[in-house]
Amino acid sequence: MNTKTDTITVESFAEDKIYNAKVLENLFHKLNENDSHKSQKINIVHIGDSHIQGDLMTNEIRKNLQQRFGNAGRGLVFPYQLAKTNGSYNERFRSNRTWESYRNIHPHKNCPVGLSGIGLWRDSGGFAVELNIKDPAYKFNSIKIITPQNQNMFDLATSSQTNIIQSTERKVINHKIKKGEAISTIADKYNVSVAEIKKDNRLKSDNIRAGRTLKIRTNETKPKTIKSSAFVSLDVESDSFCHYYNSEKALDKIFLIPNKDASKFELNGIVLEKDAPGLIYSSIGVNGAKFSDYNKYPLFFEQLKALHPDMLVFSLGTNESYDHMEASAYIKELREFIKNIREQNINVPILVMTPPPSLLKARKPNIYVQDYAKNILRSAETDGFAVWDLYDEFGGMDGIRKLKAEKLIGPDYVHYSKKGYEKQGNLFTQAFLKAYDNFKLKN
Repeated sequence: MNTKTDTITVESFAEDKIYNAKVLENLFHKLNENDSHKSQKINIVHIGDSHIQGDLMTNEIRKNLQQRFGNAGRGLVFPYQLAKTNGSYNERFRSNRTWESYRNIHPHKNCPVGLSGIGLWRDSGGFAVELNIKDPAYKFNSIKIITPQNQNMFDLATSSQTNIIQSTERKVINHKIKKGEAISTIADKYNVSVAEIKKDNRLKSDNIRAGRTLKIRTNETKPKTIKSSAFVSLDVESDSFCHYYNSEKALDKIFLIPNKDASKFELNGIVLEKDAPGLIYSSIGVNGAKFSDYNKYPLFFEQLKALHPDMLVFSLGTNESYDHMEASAYIKELREFIKNIREQNINVPILVMTPPPSLLKARKPNIYVQDYAKNILRSAETDGFAVWDLYDEFGGMDGIRKLKAEKLIGPDYVHYSKKGYEKQGNLFTQAFLKAYDNFKLKN
């Protein structure tokens, strides 16, 4: 055992490298039952910062665990493109209108910052938000819309219909001005006013010139076909947590459109699920976020219930270290975060990932994340959560050079490469599945 903490003995760690794994037993019971009967959905929610917002590590975990336990759907998604920031590669959003947004990392404001850590809103309708699924593995049968206080702000549509209206319009002819003709005589000839001719031809005076052609809207009419398209709204239902739509056919595209009775439109998240048992792995991340940022917004904790989590995973700490936050203050914010969750009667297993190794500015050793890792481990049994020590798995303070040589960490020595995040995801999956296998052997 290394010197990550003097108070934890070798026996405290199972072979799976997850410390205090016993707190995960309720989740493991559900996974085991689903292995046998294939009858339910298991929801895991992973909350973090920029390491999570990009969905590289979490996408790897999602794919791995769904391969083992079944794919029950994509889970929580958010229109990051409309908030002008990065997000998952699995889905794409676009809209014909611009949206306002606000992130929890900024000073607290009265904005609808909730489940996704980013508030997105418009004060007027006229929009259509198109959601396209890029990965066919995540076609969905059900879509849930999360809004503040579960307000009915959005309708859904999968297609539009063309409406045809038969009408008439005035027949337009071209009149070539003859020598000696006055605009008044031309108006009399066609029984229209001088003012109409001037307006239709953008004339500033009554003076006209022979040889020029005038457009004349006569009083004769001709048939006109007017075509317009409109979205066909789906039958959206609601429960205590969201408004939702269920489809018998698997979908890979859908539109969010204004609810006709709403005057404002605020979106906190969308949940996509399949008509299949298995595992859903939702990720929530905000670039630059800290535990204290999530703690500022009660709406986040209220809406977390809408995901019906069976386990929560936390990946925060890198940004706290850049603030030079002491470990005691970091643990205090972690405990406040857990307290806010428990106050919503979300009493499910929690697993905390220690922050990965990184360097501070000027490439100074980041002793803060080292201290966070030690104190997370020391607090685990007292506070009742499990720990996966990513800091140690990636070599700790001495591992940075190797991470750089293997092209796992980025040039800023804070963020990781795609390869680095995928390795984190694979290592966590291995540890999690080993802990689950150990549980099954004992039961």
